[in-house]
Amino acid sequence: MKSLQEKLEHTLDLLRSIRDAHLPGETALAWTGGKDSTALLALWREAAPEHNLAINIDTGCKFPEVLAFRDRMAREWDVRLHIAKPLPEDCPAQIAADKIACCRAMKVAPLRRALSELGVRALLTGVRADENPERAHMREREEREGYVQFNPLLDWTEMDVWAFTVARGLPYCELYDRGYRSLGCVPCTLPSGAGQGERGGRDSEKEARMAELHALGYF
Repeated sequence: MKSLQEKLEHTLDLLRSIRDAHLPGETALAWTGGKDSTALLALWREAAPEHNLAINIDTGCKFPEVLAFRDRMAREWDVRLHIAKPLPEDCPAQIAADKIACCRAMKVAPLRRALSELGVRALLTGVRADENPERAHMREREEREGYVQFNPLLDWTEMDVWAFTVARGLPYCELYDRGYRSLGCVPCTLPSGAGQGERGGRDSEKEARMAELHALGYF
């Protein structure tokens, strides 16, 4: 098993290769405001400071604490932040009633629209393989429709991310101190209960259908 230092060096090597292969305007980091994508943003700033575009998907159902953290860090870290929102006509009449339809309209469609409008050719995500059984099948480099998705933290664990965050003194959203271990939309996110896994507070139906969401373009 690789040490965190070995994973860190591999991730930085991958990030530098992405930087060298793409112009600044062609790359973007999918930044949720969560611990994983914030750790990745810190590494991306180190490896490619001129590549400062980040895309945040704001479904209109996000925790206000996450949005406040996102806006504060965007200012402090000089992030070129593009906020992607669903079109009013795309929003379902009842949020989260149909998990797949809701995520497709509220997350996937705004992301695809943003990538097309911005001309992004490479998208970086903070996805980790140990979050969900479906994500264990993902690869560091994935060809998507119109762009390439890179998952530089794929082999990192939850503890790796927290160890890196603490060691670097990185900021993180206050919700983690209130029992949340994974942050999503308000209707589909609760604090993780005792004995539950990292995503134990996330909607169980959505977690079980992650393969369908991934096929649609959900990261």
